[in-house]
Amino acid sequence: MSDNTLGEYLRARRELVRPEDAGLRVTGVRRTPGLRREEVATLAGISADYYLRLEQGRDRNPSAQVLDAVARVFGLDATAAAYLRGLADTTGDRRRTAPRLRLERVPTGTLQLIDVIGLPAFVENRAFDVLAANTLATALSPGMRAGENRLRTMFLDRAEQERYPDWEAQMGGMVASFRSSIGTDVQDPAITTLVGELSLGSEDFRRLWARHDVRPLAGGSVRMWHPEVGDLELRREKLAVGGTDGQLLVVHHAEPGSPSARALALLGSLAAPAPTASRASGTSPACDPS
Repeated sequence: MSDNTLGEYLRARRELVRPEDAGLRVTGVRRTPGLRREEVATLAGISADYYLRLEQGRDRNPSAQVLDAVARVFGLDATAAAYLRGLADTTGDRRRTAPRLRLERVPTGTLQLIDVIGLPAFVENRAFDVLAANTLATALSPGMRAGENRLRTMFLDRAEQERYPDWEAQMGGMVASFRSSIGTDVQDPAITTLVGELSLGSEDFRRLWARHDVRPLAGGSVRMWHPEVGDLELRREKLAVGGTDGQLLVVHHAEPGSPSARALALLGSLAAPAPTASRASGTSPACDPS
């Protein structure tokens, strides 16, 4: 990825804004997708030359007032506007250090929780690496397994994609949430490697990444298909894990009494470990006399 992340973001958002949505009257044929640079500058109340310098990366310290004005022109929501401000090096103190995103240690209490929660649950970090998962989560989808990366499996694993009937509709939100999750760490080597791999392996990811959409990390409804229990309508919750660098506990659940709840219960029974011979016969395992 280039070092001009602010300019790339401005250009991508500019090209997605329709002139009529910005209050401009359209006449004739326009060769430029979205808004022209001069139009953005006029609407934001800044000079065209200054806005050009921002897109080209020749000025990386715009004021908060300029950023807010540009955000209004682009119609950015609070999350996207905050992301824009994060990309702008307004303090002159953006630090580029060794990779920060890594397979962190999951707190013991969280590990214990996902083992007893009775629902598909896993923990992911800011790069969407799965750090820990319970048996039911992995039974629901092999991509929810410790050591996997959710973006990698969703974009590069055809079998994983088949488990999501609304795969195409969900992927845009997933990529936008990924941008929100990593924030300004787009130059982190771990992120650069992952984005490069996905860009080479998936045209869909490359197209969505180029949009520079940003959305908050939040739960939502998800439709899934499982080869053993069929269709499921689930709710996915994302809960922050305290004391970590952005880890999230992701839990799937269904409406109580619904067909999906019964399907999850069936999946749980199928995924449960088989009883040992001693338990099946009603006898207790031998105790170690030591």
